[in-house]
Amino acid sequence: MTNPLSDAPAGVYAARLDDSRTRAVETGRVSDDHDLGPEQAVLRRHAADATLMAGGATAILLQLADPRVAAGVARHSRFRDRPLDRLVGTHAYLTALVFGDERDIRHVSRIVDARHARVRGDGEHPHRPAYDARDADAQRWVAATLLAVALDLEERLSGSRLDTATADALVRGYAPIAARLQGGPAGWPETRAEFEAWWDARLADLRVGDDARSVARDLLAGTGLPPALVPLMVPVRLVTAGLLPPTLRAAYGMNWTPRIQRTADGWLTAIAVLRRVVPAEIRAIPTRASLRRLRRRSRYAEGDLRGRG
Repeated sequence: MTNPLSDAPAGVYAARLDDSRTRAVETGRVSDDHDLGPEQAVLRRHAADATLMAGGATAILLQLADPRVAAGVARHSRFRDRPLDRLVGTHAYLTALVFGDERDIRHVSRIVDARHARVRGDGEHPHRPAYDARDADAQRWVAATLLAVALDLEERLSGSRLDTATADALVRGYAPIAARLQGGPAGWPETRAEFEAWWDARLADLRVGDDARSVARDLLAGTGLPPALVPLMVPVRLVTAGLLPPTLRAAYGMNWTPRIQRTADGWLTAIAVLRRVVPAEIRAIPTRASLRRLRRRSRYAEGDLRGRG
């Protein structure tokens, strides 16, 4: 199937984000600045909501279903010791791109680029493909998983399908994220229909291997977490499995019965109720905290570099 992604340069989409940049959104609300484009307004409103972090582990398992991503993570990450680092790091990265200023973006981009430069392998293992974290197609897949889970979870929690204009704006809003993730010169879908056509074809090509299953076990078991937090992984496992496509759920070897389905649905319902009763300003607290942490580290790093100069 022909890849329906457009041929617009990635720089066009990165510039779209930069042009619409206003002061950081510290309140978790969309800026009223008239220069903020419609897709960025939708993305900011969406990304500030902490309840959508419930899909973070699902996005990671989708990413790992690409053997190139799984090989890189298995060989070069510290998942066994620090299983939540990828979740926290991804949230910080998205927060910087969506709400940060240009200095914030430069800071996280330097970190990601430096880490990706070390992640590569020549496929010497018969069951492990060659991989490179700077591979544009693999990075587009990573960005696509974030968008797909965001769309799915948004609609599950709201109980209704997004209208076409909002969904299309959200798809376009993720374009700069894909571009900043070293997604290469290929463009990004303009509409949800284009994205879903590409997504469905891509799902058919995925293969969950030993690397993916090993990393997934560490993540969902809460390996390395403080003992007091391990019980929280029970609902995380249920929600994560419930959001996965059935074929991938089976490929990961997850036991799934009607009873487990009802329990997972119950947790999603609880999150949906929480979302309705908790004000948006409260749901945005994790995003604000992430941005503050990022800025403290960024300013410290810049001061350290100046001190060495």
